[in-house]
Amino acid sequence: MATEAATATIWAIDPTHSEVQFKVKHLVISTVTGSFGQFEGQLETVGDDFTDAKISFSADIASISTNNEQRDGHLKSGDFFDAENFPKLTFTSTSITKTGDDTYNLVGDLTIRGTTKPVTLKAEYGGQMQDFYGQTKAGFELTGTIKRKEFGLTWDGVTEAGGVVVSDDVKLVMNIQVTKQA
Repeated sequence: MATEAATATIWAIDPTHSEVQFKVKHLVISTVTGSFGQFEGQLETVGDDFTDAKISFSADIASISTNNEQRDGHLKSGDFFDAENFPKLTFTSTSITKTGDDTYNLVGDLTIRGTTKPVTLKAEYGGQMQDFYGQTKAGFELTGTIKRKEFGLTWDGVTEAGGVVVSDDVKLVMNIQVTKQA
């Protein structure tokens, strides 16, 4: 007897209810927060269970914002992201492991400036709900840390006193809402 293949469910990121941020230490004493204003992605699942999800995500480097035009220009330059030659950063999941009732480890390949490295993000599932329009939404908070120099973001500055201007560790914080597609 043939078994029927399960139908894939596509969930698309809702950019108006999502945010993609990064935090980096400046002069090792304070934190600068930045974000990407333009991004897209989707999850492909079998049913409504996210443990088997295949996730793809991209962000437009030109949409980077740290609330400082001069710093944003420097981040888009060849010293950092090189937006002209590498206009997007991408993430593709390779595995998801349940670590608690609503928590997961999300492993995938992150590509920045043409360099791809595996990263592990912690994911917290916020649940599902229908909105006013009858659309099913699901929410996640993702966090992790990467080493920027591993991705070719190697610019360094040192103060006169010998202090580091920008740390190598970059914290990622993403609050993502996805919409179940019909």
